[in-house]
Amino acid sequence: MDKSNEVKTADPSADFEAISPEKLDLAAGEITALDETELFLRENNLSHGYLQELLSDEAEVKKLVRKVDLRLLPLLAGTYVLQYLDKQALSYAAVFDLFSDTGINQDQYAWFASMFYLAYLVAEYPWSALAQRTLMGKVVAGCTIAWGVVLMATAAGNNFGSLGACRFLLGIFEAPITPCFMMIVGMWYVREEQPFRAGIFYSCNGIGSMIGGVLTYAIGQIKTFPVWKAIFLMCGGITVLWGCVLMIFLPDSIIRAKRFSLQEKATLIARGRLGRTGILNRNIKFYQIKEALLDPQVWLLFLFTLCNEIINGGFSNFGKLIIKGLVQDPLQTTALGIPQGAFQVLWILSGTWFASRFRNSRTLVMMAYLVPTIIGTSLIWKLDRKQYKVGVLIAYYIVGGFVASLVVALQMPAANLGGYTKRITGTAFVFAAYCIGNVIGPHAFLDSESPTYPTGCQVILGCSCAQLVIAAALRLLLSWRNKKRDQEAAANPSAIEDPIDEDFADLTDLENPRFRYVL
Repeated sequence: MDKSNEVKTADPSADFEAISPEKLDLAAGEITALDETELFLRENNLSHGYLQELLSDEAEVKKLVRKVDLRLLPLLAGTYVLQYLDKQALSYAAVFDLFSDTGINQDQYAWFASMFYLAYLVAEYPWSALAQRTLMGKVVAGCTIAWGVVLMATAAGNNFGSLGACRFLLGIFEAPITPCFMMIVGMWYVREEQPFRAGIFYSCNGIGSMIGGVLTYAIGQIKTFPVWKAIFLMCGGITVLWGCVLMIFLPDSIIRAKRFSLQEKATLIARGRLGRTGILNRNIKFYQIKEALLDPQVWLLFLFTLCNEIINGGFSNFGKLIIKGLVQDPLQTTALGIPQGAFQVLWILSGTWFASRFRNSRTLVMMAYLVPTIIGTSLIWKLDRKQYKVGVLIAYYIVGGFVASLVVALQMPAANLGGYTKRITGTAFVFAAYCIGNVIGPHAFLDSESPTYPTGCQVILGCSCAQLVIAAALRLLLSWRNKKRDQEAAANPSAIEDPIDEDFADLTDLENPRFRYVL
């Protein structure tokens, strides 16, 4: 008999009797405190002993991980390529006739990025809460279709007000994508696998940058239609079609995934249990929201992301204008920006690979990948643009190392926050910093300082140094917590037994004495 189709069942009572009544919240006859995957196991009469048996078959587990990679990662990666293209469509358009056709200036242009991320900030947590309580895949797909429509409508904009409204709506509908993707990676992969998988889809920002450069260069040859409008129409139309693909193929959760057998779902649940963070619980628990907002590690991640995205907000919106100050010609500016995307792929994939490959190296990667940003920014600031054009261009390419630090930091809540509501809240709070930083960043690049932007360079250097300190503080905090728990476990082993209920009772990391943080 084919082992992959064989589903073993067992009397669950022996395993499930260990769940004490005080761990359960009984309301209207439903167990609401348990992780939803535990209820799934009970409904299908699958015991925890059977889960351990599934995990022991390493060959089958590796085969299943490859299947998840092939089914899930292309959907996440494709969406990220389009998200980057669509978000950066405005900066591509700015190289051509956007300013002259719409009558906007560079100060107004800086506000477009702020409008996008203000909308992102407002919409992110409501979308995340909706995704938790309903169908995450459908929320992502619906928002993808909506932002494609908004992008196409941007081509009709003819002044600051109409373009600003489109940017705000674009921020509303792009808001759930990255938080939901981080939650999806946290659901489908174990903690050791998460950074690199997140890096795979996040590196598609770089691929999007390269594709966008080539695409914009090609569209730039058009002489009979405004180039900047063609950019919005093409990018938006492709995104709408891709949203329809997501609606069909992106799974809402492990439990609801249509292309996985019962045994495969049970194996994925067993793998998710290893991190003790919980997998899925649709009930919002307000005490977990409070705990997330009071947890120092969440605040450190908030500050780290805030500083990182102040850098990103300025660099992503004004980087191409820095190149334009070197060469002037719009098509040449677009072409010279393409290698920056390749560098971004290199930074992200290498950084997340190191974070996945070497145990407890995440905060070290967060610090190390800020060094290229510091070096590159210093060169952009101080090198003479007439004498060292190539040096300034290379500096522009290496500045993007900070993005690898960001990707690892954004995955930390999924790895280090137990309790589904706490994890959702912590992720949303960190992404609030992502938005605020991108609102602030563009305003450090002053129109009067174009194309050298010395104030912007100083802000980037200050934020990079601050991140080094914050990442070091985060590592010290998590190390101290792990050491304290190890000491408590050694002093009182009976209090740190391995009861089954703790793995599925949706406990937070602070409630679960067996939880250990990744560094």
